[in-house]
Amino acid sequence: MMLLLVMFGFTALSFLPPAAGAADGRRKAGGPAPEKATFAGGCFWCMEPPFDGLEGVVSVSAGYTGGGKKDPTYEEVSSGATGHAESIEIVYDPSKIGYARLLDIFWHSIDPFVRDRQFCDVGTQYRTAIFYHNEEQRKLAEASKKGLEEANRSRGPVYTEIVPASTFFRAEEYHQKYSKKNPVRYKFYRWSCGRDARLGELWGEAARHGGEER
Repeated sequence: MMLLLVMFGFTALSFLPPAAGAADGRRKAGGPAPEKATFAGGCFWCMEPPFDGLEGVVSVSAGYTGGGKKDPTYEEVSSGATGHAESIEIVYDPSKIGYARLLDIFWHSIDPFVRDRQFCDVGTQYRTAIFYHNEEQRKLAEASKKGLEEANRSRGPVYTEIVPASTFFRAEEYHQKYSKKNPVRYKFYRWSCGRDARLGELWGEAARHGGEER
């Protein structure tokens, strides 16, 4: 069973009640089929690395979802006119990694206390969101958000949306695994955008700075 934990000083705060964490740990006999998790957390270049390579994660793709435009281009989404958010789609093996663990990594990779922006990127296309694929994911996401709000009352509301998943449009190939294809530019972007500084301020050692923490 994986609980969502954030370290503040010497106090561990759980984002999920025990019952929800236990539900996430249930396994089906014979081995479960792969499942999907879809998250929006600002720049999708920066959202891939925290999940890529984790045991149980089959693939992580950058793309667009949450809007009304079919097969949007990067330029169209970046304009803010499509309603889509830059997002990632994770295919994972639930017998090896639970949705609660993915939620934990997601929260520690974003700033959920701002609306329609992430760090230096501003607009609805950079909003934070959890796109749930089934009822269990919805319940776990809502429980984790409630726990996060209760643990951080002084920071204000959590603006992350929890909405049903819709069609995920895979982004252009040059965006896939961008941190590996263009490591220097990627690291400069993260630094200049203030992402790591803000994540460190929010989450301390629990912050996900791009995949090196496991």
